[in-house]
Amino acid sequence: MLGTNGTRGAGPVQDQATEVTAAGIARLAGVGRAAVSNWRRRHADFPKPVGGTETSPSFALAEVEGWLRKQGKLAEVPLRERVWQQLAGHPEGPLTALVHAGCTLLLIHERSTVWLAASAGSDERLARLLPGALAQVLTPRLGALAGVLMSGVGAPDDVNTPDGSQATDRRSIAPGVNTAPTTPDVNIPDSSGASGSPSTPPPLLPSVPLLRGAAELAAEVGARQAFEFLLGRHLDANPRQYTLTPAELAALMADLAGPARTALDPACGTGALLRAVDTRPEQWLHAQDSAPDLAALTALRLALHSRAGVRAAAGDALRADAFPELRADVVLCHPPFNERNWGHDELAYDPRWEYGFPARTESELAWVQHALARLTDGGTAVLLMPPAAASRRSGRRIRADLLRRGALRAVLALPVGAAPPYNIPLHVWVLRRPERNPAAPEVLLMDTGRFAGEARGGPDWAAVREAVLDAWRAFTRAGRLAERPGLARSVPVIELLDDDVDLAPARHLPPPAVADGAEQLAAVRERLGETLRLTTDLTPPAADPAPPVRWPLTTIGELARAGALVMRTGGSGGHARLPALTDTDVLAATAPSGTLPESDEEAVLTEPGDVVVPVLGGGSVARVIEEATAGAALGRNLVLLRPDPTALDPWFLAGFLRGTANNRQASSYASTATRLDVRRLQLPRLPLAEQRRYGARFHALDEFERALRHASRLGDHLVRGMYDGLTDGTVAPD
Repeated sequence: MLGTNGTRGAGPVQDQATEVTAAGIARLAGVGRAAVSNWRRRHADFPKPVGGTETSPSFALAEVEGWLRKQGKLAEVPLRERVWQQLAGHPEGPLTALVHAGCTLLLIHERSTVWLAASAGSDERLARLLPGALAQVLTPRLGALAGVLMSGVGAPDDVNTPDGSQATDRRSIAPGVNTAPTTPDVNIPDSSGASGSPSTPPPLLPSVPLLRGAAELAAEVGARQAFEFLLGRHLDANPRQYTLTPAELAALMADLAGPARTALDPACGTGALLRAVDTRPEQWLHAQDSAPDLAALTALRLALHSRAGVRAAAGDALRADAFPELRADVVLCHPPFNERNWGHDELAYDPRWEYGFPARTESELAWVQHALARLTDGGTAVLLMPPAAASRRSGRRIRADLLRRGALRAVLALPVGAAPPYNIPLHVWVLRRPERNPAAPEVLLMDTGRFAGEARGGPDWAAVREAVLDAWRAFTRAGRLAERPGLARSVPVIELLDDDVDLAPARHLPPPAVADGAEQLAAVRERLGETLRLTTDLTPPAADPAPPVRWPLTTIGELARAGALVMRTGGSGGHARLPALTDTDVLAATAPSGTLPESDEEAVLTEPGDVVVPVLGGGSVARVIEEATAGAALGRNLVLLRPDPTALDPWFLAGFLRGTANNRQASSYASTATRLDVRRLQLPRLPLAEQRRYGARFHALDEFERALRHASRLGDHLVRGMYDGLTDGTVAPD
């Protein structure tokens, strides 16, 4: 991959350190793993392994790219895929590579001319000049963390700012003071003036191919979106290493907290909560995480996201608070759950325990009090909590004191599947640091469990958001809320101060209106009867025996190259907030239920006649898009096939793609997942008229399958409603 001026200098030598596996080569070339194995056997000049094991070798990325380019197999590989492979195979690991890329993208975002001056030369020259260039941006934007980041890219601990002064700990600067650089871009000195001996390779040299690739990607989609893409791919590739806060939940929590000039997240992870805060003039965002890499990534992400002042630090906020003097308008937090080793023994006399010393089993209540201690008077804290924190006996004294003093304002139960762990309904606590006014006499309790989605689809976030914000705003205006049966009510504090101080919303809410429930059950029963009759009518006729047929076959990849269809992959949201079709929607044959983050890259929108195929999970599924589903954005882990109607019938295409044997031969298997290589799926070569005969039969099977699914959902609804009615006395047993 060429740099800005087309030169590579010492880059290819260093790029040998970046390794890629056979699976990565397959993604680069858009083929299956089997094709890579065939290339290794058939081509004597295929690059030799440079690492890995005998059963899972790794190869030098530069050699692989050169061989693929020479064979004409790299021409259609997206730039983002090549950049991702460089990051994933970085010799110092993907996290270090992500930090290096983030620093460079921030430089490109804020001082593109400095990047252009530094990158106009050999890779070694760029590696020597880049630390000085990065200091011009990192120091004024990230304060004390800049020194930590610069030490990782080869700069001395004491980094000079553009005006020659030394970087200081910016936490001492008063919030609201804008320290963004106002000096014009400065010239970058030649490599002879860079630090380090000319004979010593600069530390950043192995990262230069990645950084040049990231710069090219930024030129296409923007620096911010380039970083979001690389970060998202890293998180998707390592789902068990991180506990993420879904974007929809982060937005809801930020809206509950309200506008903020200063905001803090003391367990920031990858920065999703602070990124959801509405930007304001002279805003300051403070973040801390026990993992230094996550603190660095959050700082870079926030600096790319807005012009707010960013102060991030590494360390355990309970044991080593980085912002002890901070008084923020808002604190947002998704703390670690169920931690026993949170500092119970060494923090017994900490002044933050204003509402009581938390038990060893109540780490979440320690985080609640830490958040309150960092608020200004009247400030708001919103925390994601496990449901047990609302009712464990070991925490009842602290809960009682939070209620008595007016600090706890709301407990909101989320639907199952809102955030990890997805099998339990988590809670959101809204707290305010009490002012001198009298304590509020009522607390808002709310249960949004009715908005849970089906299967793995997650909740109906639009409905959750509307219901929660409407109830919260009405409650904050009046100090109380009229009962909303089965959903929300404000409860006098005195009612909750019993022996248990149980704050679980479901235990204090009135049940849904009985009449509405009985009418709804009758309607469900009627719809179920209609659906069962339709299912009977749609049952396929008896199968006629036929001798096995051996058709001449082609593959999806061959059809795409011949122009008989267009193949697209999903995952980008574009600028418009459109509903997204997820892999769960395709598997369950339901309406689009997902959302995608906004990006500068154009979203792939579905059209009638498209065929959508999930690539993860090992299922044999393909869905034809009809008028009701058209216009949705294509979600992640989905491939869209748009057939030429003069060459391919969409129902014929979808039907043959669902064959079990077809999927088996086109799938690759890993220890934890199965991935489908859509290009390897096979179709028989048949005339269009014959395709339509098969397509009509496949279409009829699809309608039968949908009727069965609908009957199953209605049956579950009816059974659950009858059990509830019989047990709460609203339905008679005879």
